[in-house]
Formats: sequence, structure tokens, C-alpha cells
Amino acid sequence: MTNRTKFEEAYGFRRSDVALANWRMAPFNRWSFQNVGELVPSAHIEGSAGTEPAMADFSGLLGETLSLFNGTETVAAFLDRSSADALVVMKGGRFIGDWFAPHMQPGNRHIIFSISKSLTAILAGILEGEGRFDPEAPVTAYIPEATGSAYGDATVRHVLDMTVSLDFEEAYLDPESAFARYRRATLWNPGGGDEGLEEFLLSIKRRPEPHGEVFRYRSPNSDLLGVLVERASGKRVPELFAEKLWAPLGACGEGAITVDRAGTARTAGGVSMTPRDLARVGEMMRQGGMANGKRVAPEAWVRDTTTAGSLDAWKRGDFAHLFAEGRYRNKWYQSGKGSYCGIGIHGQWLFVDPASEVVIVKMSSQPTPVDDPLDHDNVDFFEALVAMV
Repeated sequence: MTNRTKFEEAYGFRRSDVALANWRMAPFNRWSFQNVGELVPSAHIEGSAGTEPAMADFSGLLGETLSLFNGTETVAAFLDRSSADALVVMKGGRFIGDWFAPHMQPGNRHIIFSISKSLTAILAGILEGEGRFDPEAPVTAYIPEATGSAYGDATVRHVLDMTVSLDFEEAYLDPESAFARYRRATLWNPGGGDEGLEEFLLSIKRRPEPHGEVFRYRSPNSDLLGVLVERASGKRVPELFAEKLWAPLGACGEGAITVDRAGTARTAGGVSMTPRDLARVGEMMRQGGMANGKRVAPEAWVRDTTTAGSLDAWKRGDFAHLFAEGRYRNKWYQSGKGSYCGIGIHGQWLFVDPASEVVIVKMSSQPTPVDDPLDHDNVDFFEALVAMV
């Protein structure tokens, strides 16, 4: 019998067991979600080289009982059931709780999947405030070659609010779907390299109904937003993140974002960062675009993002079951109760409750990309946690 390595003791499998074909599957995702750059080409996002304050003990709340969508259980039991990797809580601008699963160390990066969309929208908002980006402009004003695609008669606003009439399905688990081809173009799945991300995006056709009427959650919109901000700014997305977000936030950790064969960033889901740095994003939003006493994002843009948007488009759309009175604006979700959030598959959450001055980050390695009952439990968990702290 051979001795188990430290890796095997920590994760229950060998590093050699993890491959591009299974990196998003359990149990391998418990490691791969913290080490995406070993599997998918990734660009570096420079941190601010600041010193992270000491971790805040969360253990006193682990035994507390909460009432959730599917019943009552302790905080610790829910974190285990929901495959949580990290939980960070801020209140009034201070870190008041840090919890990490045994397989995740403080300071580790973790992929945030579709919360990447929310961060990319912040870049768009900053560029808008600088007069370099117009959300009401046609997509073709920035990407002329989009003519003939689904985006040929769409506006940037349609892209930002996911109301493009896009003939595409978010079929995460279908290996024969257009979504699988999309994943290959991003180099997230085996067999990629023949088609780049931009090529794929501009090959998608539109549905017959008008843009702007229905919220359709389609990730290609958010990768196109990355191309839009690059065209508007003349800079690559990793550079923009470092300059416009990481540095002014005082982010203590470095970030990363996956890229395709041409270096096009996967702004729909490829960002990895530390839980605390993601919490700093939420705190900046809670502060109306301010961080460390300096303006990061325009106040008017933050207010628009957290209060505007079409309720009718939301109710006709994909996620009305999650927030009955919700809205989706600039790639952020509004709960209809004053809170708002960024959400990523496999259990990634950035939850902001301005009334209580609480920001919560939860990073996870859920076995399935989407779990609707667990999403409801997560929302109930955050609301209960807000009341507790």
C-alpha cells in the first residue's frame, strides 16, 4: 500500500485525476475551482500588494439554527450541504466573519463564474463615467463586424440587461449543444482551438421577436460586453480590471481571468479572485461607488444598477422564480427587497444588503451548475445571516 500524498489527503483524489474534461465535476471541482489557471489559459490581474487584515473568527455562529426554504438547519450544516468553500461577511465596512472549508486556505483565489459579468459591468460603468462608453449606442458602433449577427441591430443596453433576442440556450450539460461549442471556443472544454470566442459570438443568430422585451440569461452577451469595453477603452480586460478595480479597491490578492486562443477574456465567467477581494467589490457598491475614500464607479451608475431595470422583462424571463419582484440591471440582480447580488453557477454569491450594511460572499463547489431549490435556500441563508449579525 502506497503512502497518500498531502494532495490526496486534502482532496480525496490525485492531481492527475483532474483534467479539462472533468474540472467542473465533483469532487474534482473542490480543487480546480481554486486552480483554474492550471487547466485553462489565464491572464494575470495585478493586485495592490496590500496587507490583508487578520481573519475574523466565525465559529461562534456555526451552531446557530436558521429557517431556510427547505427546512431548519444549523449554519454549519448548511455550509456543508451547499458544498461551500468559503464564506466572508462584512458589516459597516469591516470584516466580521471568515470561514473556510478544510480544502481552501485563506488568501486562495476561487473562480466566481458569472459574478464575472457583474464585475465587467462595473468596468463599463466606469468607462461610461469617463465619457468613453455609451450604453445606449448600437453594438455596431463599437463592433462593426457584428452586423449580420444577433447583435447587428441590438444596443449596448440590451447586452447589459440580457434582453438581446438571442437564438442560444444555456444548456450547461448537453455535450452536443451550441453551448458546448461555446465552451470549446473559450478553451473550457476539450477540443477547442479551431474557433475563437469572438468568432463564436458573432456567429449567433437572433430570434424573431424584438430585443428589449424579455430577460434571457445568455452568457455570450457578457463575453460580448468584454469585447465592447476593450474596443471602447483600447485596453485589454485584465489591464482594465487591475487599473480600474483592483487598485482603487485596495484588493490584497491577485486575480486571474481565463482567455481563449487569441487572448480574449472570458468576461462571462472566467474571473478568479479571493473571497475578501470580492467582498470589497460588494462594499464599494454599497458605498455608492466609493472605496478607501475615493470614487471608483459613478454614483449615478451604481444607483441605476441597483434600482432601475424592467420588472416586466424580468417577470417574462428565466429567473422570476428566484426573486418574484426582482429586476436585472447592468448584470446585477435586484431582489425586490432592497438587497442586490451577483450570482455564479456552482454556488457563487455576492450578496449586498444596504439597509443592514452587510456584504456576504459565498464561494462553493456545488456538484451541479444550477440547483434552483438550493438557490432559494441560499437567499434565505443570506437574509437570516443579515438578521443575525
